[in-house]
Amino acid sequence: MIEFEDFLKVDMRVGRVLEVEDFPEARKPAWKLTIDFGPEIGIKRSSAQITNYSRDELVGRDVVAVVNFPPRQIGPVMSEVLCLGASNEQGDVILLAPDTDVALGARIH
Repeated sequence: MIEFEDFLKVDMRVGRVLEVEDFPEARKPAWKLTIDFGPEIGIKRSSAQITNYSRDELVGRDVVAVVNFPPRQIGPVMSEVLCLGASNEQGDVILLAPDTDVALGARIH
C-alpha cells in the first residue's frame, strides 16, 4: 500500500505522438516516439515496447505518460517519459488514452 500523497507525486499527462521511428538497437522490439505534451511540458522522447501498433496507428494518437521520472538511457536513446498501457492476454501493451478530446499536457488525476 502507498499513501495518497505518494500517488500525487506521479505526474501523468496526455500527449500526442508526433513521430515514430524504428529502434533496431533495442534488445526487445520497440519504437522511438516523439510526443507533444503541450506548451507547459513541450516535446519529449520515449522508447516504447508497443510493437503491436503500426507506425500509422501511433502517429497522431493521444497517449498517457509519466513525465516526471528521471530520463533513462535505453541503448542510444534517452527516454524522457514513460508511456502507460495495460497488457492484454497475448502480452501486448494496450496504450492508455483519454476517451474524449482534452488539451495536450492535461494532467491525469
